[in-house]
Amino acid sequence: MTQPPSTPMNHALALAEEAAANGEAPVGAVIMEGNIVLAAERNRMKALNDPTAHAELLAMRAALARRGTGRLDGCDLYVTLEPCAMCAGAIAHTRLRRVYFAAEDPKAGAVENGIRLFDQPTCHHQPEVIGGIGAERAETMLKDFFRALRHD
Repeated sequence: MTQPPSTPMNHALALAEEAAANGEAPVGAVIMEGNIVLAAERNRMKALNDPTAHAELLAMRAALARRGTGRLDGCDLYVTLEPCAMCAGAIAHTRLRRVYFAAEDPKAGAVENGIRLFDQPTCHHQPEVIGGIGAERAETMLKDFFRALRHD
């Protein structure tokens, strides 16, 4: 059996696995500009003692630094979990073109669940959103991680 071709979402899922192995909630994020990986990050809230150190925010900060601009227009975000309100707000402010996410987050998601930030009339930028890519793998990883936490 051959290995499937590497995709940005597979990269994000691998980062999520790395996060879980380091005791962090298993979320990974990759920002692409065309075929170029601008940034790839995983959750680091515990490691950095920073509740804002979500994979998406860390990836956006790194991509902005690499790009040298205050915007990520024309770039796409691949993330393993539906972004929360904080991350969705940052996505709108950085003007990411497209957001691909794996698993929905019925509790804290803010894109297709919860406040649906991009659908609000006050949201100044609405990226295209495509959910469900790699959802099964991401959901399994999240369920396993949180099940283990409850049993420790």
